[in-house]
Amino acid sequence: MYHKLIRPLLFLFNPEWIHRVIAGMLPLFFAIPGMAAIARKHYHINDPGLSRKVFGLDFPNTVGIAAGFDKEAVLYNSLANFGFGHIEIGTVTPRPQKGNPKPRLFRLPKDQALVNRMGFNNKGLDSFVRNLRKNRPGVIVGGNIGKNTLTPNDKATEDYCLCFEGLFDLVDYFVINVSCPNIKDLDKLQDKAELIKLLQAVQKINQSKSGPKPILLKISPDLSHAQLDEVLEIVQETRLDGIVATNTSTQREGLVSNPDNITRIGEGGLSGRPLKEKSTSTIAYLHRQSKGKIPIVGVGGIFDAEDALEKLQAGASLVQVYTGFIYNGPGIGKKINQGVLRKFLTSD
Repeated sequence: MYHKLIRPLLFLFNPEWIHRVIAGMLPLFFAIPGMAAIARKHYHINDPGLSRKVFGLDFPNTVGIAAGFDKEAVLYNSLANFGFGHIEIGTVTPRPQKGNPKPRLFRLPKDQALVNRMGFNNKGLDSFVRNLRKNRPGVIVGGNIGKNTLTPNDKATEDYCLCFEGLFDLVDYFVINVSCPNIKDLDKLQDKAELIKLLQAVQKINQSKSGPKPILLKISPDLSHAQLDEVLEIVQETRLDGIVATNTSTQREGLVSNPDNITRIGEGGLSGRPLKEKSTSTIAYLHRQSKGKIPIVGVGGIFDAEDALEKLQAGASLVQVYTGFIYNGPGIGKKINQGVLRKFLTSD
């Protein structure tokens, strides 16, 4: 039904506009008595064979929603009704910002991909905190944090620390986002010395708490093996709890969409099917080089259970979907969990 009726209808509209409409409708729909229970009965698979303990947290299953879908901390409980084991919210910045000029979100249906240059558009930390306090999470929630576009890099650490402190009591884990390609000069924070300084500042706050939270680093899919080796050194030196691999890509190799259309779209981060191999390769390399000692959340090109299992077999502990959710609908979480469970039963 989703592929034949709902998706063609949704794809008639501007992607950012229709996302905003759905984001407004979902909480209202699940506020109707009984709707959440019906969805959970249909989409949830409650089986101990799916559960995993990763960076100290008990996940009911391996599949979650990646950051970017719930930018304002309003959808996490609604999305959890579709059978996802965790939801990563954000990216949130200390102050509200509009993001980059529109249009800034584009579909490439022939490639089963998206290109976005949203630019961390969000209503800011205060709004984020209010939403989380008003609607307490009923699912594991990760807070993806970043800096405001106008904040110079030499002040970026302050932005990340503000977000970390503000969300500490409200989320289960944190993701430091320095790899988004849509924020001017953000990639410069991936420089080893700068990144260590930033992460040490966040860890200082974290370790001062009575119960420190897991902190993960989200990395680009466009890093070389030498750069990935540096990432592992940074993670070990700053005692991070894991890596999210990967963010969106600035590269456009191998696309089958009309080249003129791709040129018209211009800059932005590519997500979806074209990232599948690149993301899996990154996960496999990190897992191999770290001897499996660093938990990895696999993101990029996951459209079905087979894609998810590829990531898990490459070394990921958990997986997240975003573009695959948009192209394949709310049943993707259930299908991945069914595939993981079949694999678990077969191998057992």
